[in-house]
Amino acid sequence: MKIDIIGDVHGCVDELYQLFEQLGYEWRDGTPVHPGGRLPAFVGDITDRGPKSVEAIQFVHRLVIQEKAGFYVPGNHCDKLYRFFKGNPVQETHGLETTTAEYRSLSPTEQETVKQQFIELIELSPLYHIIPEANAVIAHAGIKEEDFGKRNKRVKTFVLYGDITGEKLPDGRPVRRDWAQHYNGDKWIIYGHTPTKEPRFVNKTVNIDTGCVFGGSLTAFRLPEECTVSVPSSMPYIEEKFRY
Repeated sequence: MKIDIIGDVHGCVDELYQLFEQLGYEWRDGTPVHPGGRLPAFVGDITDRGPKSVEAIQFVHRLVIQEKAGFYVPGNHCDKLYRFFKGNPVQETHGLETTTAEYRSLSPTEQETVKQQFIELIELSPLYHIIPEANAVIAHAGIKEEDFGKRNKRVKTFVLYGDITGEKLPDGRPVRRDWAQHYNGDKWIIYGHTPTKEPRFVNKTVNIDTGCVFGGSLTAFRLPEECTVSVPSSMPYIEEKFRY
């Protein structure tokens, strides 16, 4: 299988479309199709903070659910938006407020359509994706090798938020252990969640959240080639948002 795994989009749809063109996809009826049979995959957090979260939902739903022409796993922002759409009490902060503002600007009919599309996307997608044909695991914030095939509250927390300690940094962000340093498996783990200035390779893992929404770039990791392709962001650059 030939696959292009795309980092955290966060509503940066214009850059997403540019990345598809850079990767050699052709547009057919609004859907990117690769002449070489490649398939795209998303590491989650397709919404929040950026300018076009509703369009990101519509696009990924069409590609993954309707066309069955790609893969998606949820991120922590996706999980929070899902809880919002299900009517659970959530704080509209840390970027969710941009998505909910877009959502509320729609007509009631459009709101219901977008809500149902996103709920369906979440409920029909796995928490993390093991793809044997690509020797790869896609998990939003990472996963431990011993947890492959498991799904419980502990694994879900790790996959969505990373290896958090429970402590907080002065700016409120959670303290996370660098789990990738201890990974010794032979499958690629492709993840995002923590913005890095460049794709970060550690053992057989790669973080491809290159902070598009913070002015970095949007990155795809290609298999079996084991190479990355990036397009620059149109957003203002915010240095302090990048961990590495």
